[in-house]
Amino acid sequence: MTNEQINVTCAKLLAEKGLTVAVAESCTGGLISTRLTETAGSSAYFECGLVTYSNASKVKLLGVPKEVIDEHGAVSRETAAAMAKGALGVSGADIAVAVTGIAGPSGGTREKPVGTVFIALATKDALICDRYDFGGNRCDVREKTSHAALSKIVEFIKASVRP
Repeated sequence: MTNEQINVTCAKLLAEKGLTVAVAESCTGGLISTRLTETAGSSAYFECGLVTYSNASKVKLLGVPKEVIDEHGAVSRETAAAMAKGALGVSGADIAVAVTGIAGPSGGTREKPVGTVFIALATKDALICDRYDFGGNRCDVREKTSHAALSKIVEFIKASVRP
């Protein structure tokens, strides 16, 4: 799907199912929230977006345990999962999606090169977190991450009766 198609599909499914969504973003810096609110009527399903770029904001605003970041790093499955659970808790939304990654051009390591991204989706009954390895420049990584996050919401809703 194109970016526009995934935006519209995600918005339509959320609205049709009467679901709300919250977003916790790091490497995308608000891009997912922007895409979710590009469709008219987004107030029916978009609860909130939190851009928690720094480690301190992940801890303070989302309740990510500092120990998780210290042990696994800000860019990790554990941190993404904690971000999604935190966004779900502070927002009261039905679904929360969280992203953390290395957009580049610097910051990568051998274990986590530039383009490494973790995307988590949480509901009161489910927690899904996947690693992605996106290629391209900073803009490409951010764009691919936002697209993958919206795709994850769409896939989850289609596979679920109600989260």
